[in-house]
Amino acid sequence: MNTTKESPHGTNRKTATGVGGLFTLKSLTTRRKEMITNKKIAISVGVLFIIATVAGLLGSGLTGSIVGAPDYLVQIAANKNLIIVGALLAFIAATGSAGIAISLYPVLRKHNEGLALGSVGFRLVEGVCYIVGALGLLSLLSLGQEYGSAGPQAASTFQVLGTLISAIRNWAGFVFGVIAFCLGAAMYYYVMYRSRLIPRWLSAWGLAGLALVFSLALLIAFGEKPSGMVMLLAVPIGLQEMVFAVWLIVKGFNPSAVASEVAKTATNELLSAA
Repeated sequence: MNTTKESPHGTNRKTATGVGGLFTLKSLTTRRKEMITNKKIAISVGVLFIIATVAGLLGSGLTGSIVGAPDYLVQIAANKNLIIVGALLAFIAATGSAGIAISLYPVLRKHNEGLALGSVGFRLVEGVCYIVGALGLLSLLSLGQEYGSAGPQAASTFQVLGTLISAIRNWAGFVFGVIAFCLGAAMYYYVMYRSRLIPRWLSAWGLAGLALVFSLALLIAFGEKPSGMVMLLAVPIGLQEMVFAVWLIVKGFNPSAVASEVAKTATNELLSAA
């Protein structure tokens, strides 16, 4: 609270003897609210990581052997329900992937707004690529159903169309989608590494796993088929994301890193008010 003192010249002047206490109370309240909000964000991000990963793995597991079969058009038509479920799971994985970066943005922007925004952009692109892959899967289902009733003369046309759709799915899901994922995730892991929002070993593990996944995308781009041995390059980042998800749900973000940023913001507000 401001107090009034008489100056040597007989005029009154105001002092800010109570401003410091008021500022301290305000900063403590702000810090408490920030901690609660960040804990909720951490839990939601952890849940989204688990949903996106589980949905993606289940979708690939249900449809991978069917789409990869030599007579895949026949197999796809014969397994209509599995294909539809796999496509729906791909949509869920795409939504979850984009939701991770969007949910992280309010926390990360306080440390590096440019990289936080970039991570949202790239992971949105990733989600779009996965949706393209899911639509391609449904297109193969329609094509396979028509292929079963088509005559022998039209078989080659259907096979060419199937090859084209499969190629689009591979480029969207295994190349462009993975590259967008790597760039977006690298941005938020870098911010977390610098700010210590999570343990540095965990963010460093994420960056190392992303390097392997990026090399996987390049191998597929230059002609390597997404076989089991090649896909092993994705195992480290898959394990890291599950550990990261559990860490966020159980422990949340580093309280000291959050408190430091809140204190910095409050100090800036005090200097601006002065």
